[in-house]
Amino acid sequence: MSKPSNSNAVAHARHHEIHFNSSDTVRDIVIGLADGLTVPFALAAGLAGAVSASHLVVIAGLAEIAAGSISMGLGGYLASRGDSEHFASERRREEREVVERPEDEAAEIYEIFEEYGVSREAATPVLTSLQANPKAYVDFMMRFELGLEEPAPGRAVRSATTIAVSYIAGGVIPLAPYLLIANIASALRASVAITLVALVIFGALKGRALGSSIVRSALQTVLIGGIAAGVAFELARLLNGH
Repeated sequence: MSKPSNSNAVAHARHHEIHFNSSDTVRDIVIGLADGLTVPFALAAGLAGAVSASHLVVIAGLAEIAAGSISMGLGGYLASRGDSEHFASERRREEREVVERPEDEAAEIYEIFEEYGVSREAATPVLTSLQANPKAYVDFMMRFELGLEEPAPGRAVRSATTIAVSYIAGGVIPLAPYLLIANIASALRASVAITLVALVIFGALKGRALGSSIVRSALQTVLIGGIAAGVAFELARLLNGH
């Protein structure tokens, strides 16, 4: 028997697939930072037209950041808990159906493989192997029939913490000029500028983390975040006017 060449062995040894596996965390950071940058900015900008003292804007902004981070964190926790409960419920149902309705489950297995161009004859040995391993059978159905993956342990707490901390980090940015600049109008202009810069950096980092175009991600984030902040600012200004 011929042995593989050294070049093939080296190529095989050097082959490493790199996949991004933290999409949930990135999603939480995006949610927290996006809201943290826009909502406190709009609140501070709206108040800047109604009050003359920067410290009042800062106090109101800090109160909003505290309330917003808690609210967003609880929302992330409840959403993740809901995902876990939904997964557990669907898994219990699949475990029952594998035992009580084996023919229907077998038919579903064949349908899944047909979608990938695998014939019934070729799929039968796989079905037989799965039927001999009920846990793997249920895992397979959860993944390929329902498209569900089990949430990581402690996901709800991590999600809540990530969103809350990201919200605080985002909220401090547009509020910082009011801490450093006494003149309200100057602080507002600085807040607009620093928020736009933060949106650009945030979008670029998000694009790099997800492997997409950095420029496109940055422009998209600025556009969406800018529109959200602008609408919120106009609403605050109109309310202050009345």
